[in-house]
Amino acid sequence: MYNGVINVYKEPGFTSFDVVAKLRGILKQKKIGHTGTLDPDAEGVLVVCLGKATKLCDVLTDKDKSYEATLLLGKTTDTEDSSGKILTQSEVTASEQEIKEAIFSFVGEYDQIPPMYSAIKVNGKKLYELAREGIEIERQPRSVTIHSIEILSIELPYVRMKILCGKGTYIRSLCRDIGDKLGCGGIMDKLIRGSVNATETGKVFTVEDALRLNQIEELVHTNRISEYILPIDEMFPLCDKCRVTEEGHKKLMNGNILKERDFADGCPVKEDDKLCLVYDMEDNFTATYQYRSDMRAWKADKMFL
Repeated sequence: MYNGVINVYKEPGFTSFDVVAKLRGILKQKKIGHTGTLDPDAEGVLVVCLGKATKLCDVLTDKDKSYEATLLLGKTTDTEDSSGKILTQSEVTASEQEIKEAIFSFVGEYDQIPPMYSAIKVNGKKLYELAREGIEIERQPRSVTIHSIEILSIELPYVRMKILCGKGTYIRSLCRDIGDKLGCGGIMDKLIRGSVNATETGKVFTVEDALRLNQIEELVHTNRISEYILPIDEMFPLCDKCRVTEEGHKKLMNGNILKERDFADGCPVKEDDKLCLVYDMEDNFTATYQYRSDMRAWKADKMFL
């Protein structure tokens, strides 16, 4: 079984679940999960966890992401992208300067209403499930952050943009909001996720390093896939690494708390909730621990035995 993280290039037409299903067949293992769902028509970076690394799915939540998006002005659809049913069509009368001003006005924090076609749950049911039943409900706006927008080209009615945004941002809804501000409507015509910056770990995944499914299949056939699966401990480049003593080894194997004397080469930083990587006596990565000042010890966070 493979244990680690792989950066997959999700191609358009596949759901994120489709990618996981295909990988289960290619890698011949069931224990696979993904982080940061991409829309079926979108493409780009999809971070996939294998084997023991599936315990990281909740940790590798994307903090900052970069996208290249194409905004199509003059249309609205029920899905807020080009795959949906057209609701309105309008002439685009805004000048390039007005379009730029409208786009840049969204840089910073703003309250965004998420789309109906999203995986957000309301009363235990995902919004897209309700949308497919023809049900639309009122959604509460959520605060999102757009760090920067670079306009790559304006060839009306299309506008290509590079966007750096925070967690929870829907680019479809940003396109909708830009179109609404211009008074002509707007939808997302194309989306490529260029990078994902993992929240707690400091690890960055880029589209340049992402592998397509056919490449992964070829690497499996040539027995080279292990070269492209990142070990679990490499997901934490900013964390202290510590090896345990013989006595500490016994505690580590049982997930017990560790004291300063249990570390062989000096203890990690004593800072509440700060993650550290703990290795057994033979330098095998075993677990992540967090310091607890109230206990004056390190408590197990996740075990990777």
